[in-house]
Amino acid sequence: MKICIAMDSFKESMTAIKACSAVEKGINEIDKNIESIKVPMADGGEGTVEALVDGTDGRRIYETVTGPLFNEVKGSYGILGDGETAIIEMAEVSGLTLVDIKDRNPMLTTTYGTGQLILSAMDQGVKNIILAIGGSATNDGGVGMANALGVKFLDKNKEQIKPCGGQLDKIDSIDMDGLDKRIKDIKITIACDVDNPFTGKYGASEIFGRQKGATDEDVKKLDNNLKHLAKKIKEYLNKDIENIKGAGAAGGLGGGCLAFINGELKPGVDIVIKITDLENKIKNSNIVITGEGQTDGQTIHGKTAFGVAKVAKKYNKKVICISGSLGDGYEEMFNHNIDIMFPIIKKLDTLDNLLLSGEDNLTKTTKEIIKLLKIK
Repeated sequence: MKICIAMDSFKESMTAIKACSAVEKGINEIDKNIESIKVPMADGGEGTVEALVDGTDGRRIYETVTGPLFNEVKGSYGILGDGETAIIEMAEVSGLTLVDIKDRNPMLTTTYGTGQLILSAMDQGVKNIILAIGGSATNDGGVGMANALGVKFLDKNKEQIKPCGGQLDKIDSIDMDGLDKRIKDIKITIACDVDNPFTGKYGASEIFGRQKGATDEDVKKLDNNLKHLAKKIKEYLNKDIENIKGAGAAGGLGGGCLAFINGELKPGVDIVIKITDLENKIKNSNIVITGEGQTDGQTIHGKTAFGVAKVAKKYNKKVICISGSLGDGYEEMFNHNIDIMFPIIKKLDTLDNLLLSGEDNLTKTTKEIIKLLKIK
């Protein structure tokens, strides 16, 4: 038997490669004759750089840049094994985990540091950039990123605005003349794990603003600010981004990438599937095991388990999903080629303890699954 192990990270518990290894350990403890193919996965959110660097024998580049609150932060990005492709995770330098809960406020945060990492990647001479945009602390429509790359956002006095969500309504004009000329020669792919539009009821501010620290009043202000930015983008760049699916990802960074650097939005999991050659690995396996920190009703909207199951369906392979927990709506995955699902939580415990015991619980759950598979 050959099993393809295509696991996502379990947030704050284990990376994708550690999750794959925990599953492999469980398989080997029951039957060493089963061959395992480990494929660390991600969906464009946190963990994408690690999954792709690990999966292609790439390397890391470290930089000190501007953080979400205009503070100095240390971050990194990956160069894939081909030496020509950079993978940047915006959460590394513009992410929510970099801001203390008491300081979270998307009116004040910026994607400027993400733009600085793009500059660094271009200095490495890459031909392709993959920008993973999950886990943001921001709602600036990508203005911070674009500003770092040389785009000027000017108020009525021809002064540059501060590139953060709360200042977008002050934009009177957009000056693209200073945009780094190297951008036009680089293919930029935006790895996105949501399909929300730029503004409105399902837009960046309304759906994600509160989890980043916005009040109800802030959310209205932020949404209006993004509408103003979209209007200015249409006026100065002749691009209409407001209702494009995925434009609202990462506080509108998805839309900003479309507008300012000609990025192409793609489901993050599809990008990872292609780079890791997952399709061939599934094709040559008997069973597929996938999983993530929590599988729920959101998983069908482009998360890892959904993407892996979609590939497996092409080759009529059975799919087992092992996740940290099963949340509301997880049953929908049974309609999308997941054959059976298991949570790894063994008993009630504190969240800290559950996170610490994640690898062990994943291995133990895998062992029981392999025992079940061996029952004749």
